[in-house]
Amino acid sequence: MCLGALVDLGVPLQYLQTQLSSLSLDHEYRLWSEPVSRGQQIVTKVHVDLLEDAHHHHRHLPQIENLILQGAFSPRVKQWSLEIFRQLAIAEGAVHGISPEMVAFHEVGATDALVDIIGTCLGFDWLNIDEIHCSALPTGGGLVKASHGILTVPTPAVLKLWQSRSVPVYSNGIEKELVTPTGAAIVVALCKGFGPIPAMSVQKVGLGAGTRDLEIPNVLRLWLGEIEQTTSRDTVTLLETQIDDLNPQAIGYLYPLLLQAGALDVFTSAIVMKKSRPGLLLSVVCPSEKLEDCQKIIFRETTTLGIRYSQQQRSILERESLTVDTIYGPVQIKIGRHLGSIVNLQPEYEDCAQIAQKVDKPWRYIHQLALLEANKLGIWENF
Repeated sequence: MCLGALVDLGVPLQYLQTQLSSLSLDHEYRLWSEPVSRGQQIVTKVHVDLLEDAHHHHRHLPQIENLILQGAFSPRVKQWSLEIFRQLAIAEGAVHGISPEMVAFHEVGATDALVDIIGTCLGFDWLNIDEIHCSALPTGGGLVKASHGILTVPTPAVLKLWQSRSVPVYSNGIEKELVTPTGAAIVVALCKGFGPIPAMSVQKVGLGAGTRDLEIPNVLRLWLGEIEQTTSRDTVTLLETQIDDLNPQAIGYLYPLLLQAGALDVFTSAIVMKKSRPGLLLSVVCPSEKLEDCQKIIFRETTTLGIRYSQQQRSILERESLTVDTIYGPVQIKIGRHLGSIVNLQPEYEDCAQIAQKVDKPWRYIHQLALLEANKLGIWENF
């Protein structure tokens, strides 16, 4: 489906065939495409037909890595492909209790997966993609037959991959395998974020067809466009819980623990809870991959019985810093830029505080000295 959507976006099938031929696996598969109908839409179906020689090849991670490294691919295609297979190996190894290098991929490491994964990376590279974002993923349901026997859906490897990036998921009520380990590994390895669509101007949409007939059109959609150049955006997770039965001293202990665990911000708000009891709302902003770590600390260090969390997008300034020398010592200056122009400039609080205590001067005085030194460098002129 990824290959079909990429070909539909304009990636030449012949380009994929030529590039993939450097794997020297042409005798194991045939790659071709056709237009098909899915939900009354004409979409592109790419077929990877395995030939007789391909059915007996179960490759381990080192063999796959050697194949990729020996291929005539760009450095970026090699890096992406290696990362996808590495993520697959880590997930499969965790499920079976073995090292990634010992994983015998079976279906995942078969020829079709090599073509699917490397071909997908080739397509993104051909389109000169800078960032990849992904929506929440459907859980599916039911059972699926694999080399290890009958597995529940989502399969254990898919769940491990989702867990590694705290991927948001939802159920659409369809009891079929809707995300395969290969597909999960591609998005986990390549996507910058998951959730709402980033602000962008859509230039083209590619539609890749799946094989099964489902209750909804079995189509993967790739939206190609340009991110609107306003401010930089990323996706963060917000954890919140109300507390009314905790010693306030514990909150002071909790703050540095969460920040050390990777939280981006921690704050509380005074609220009135049920039975008119005063309480507080604890809010923690963290990267999605730090969700489990922060959640564990909150459960361990507070009396809460439940935590809400949601993914949110935030706009952030481009950040840099420089150091200015005052008559009392160096102070770091934090600079924020919007579309290349400076819109915020602040001396580092800790630097000013340490100098103020050392020389017995007001903090505000050291703060102003640092701003004056920054002005001498002409920084203000770039506002």
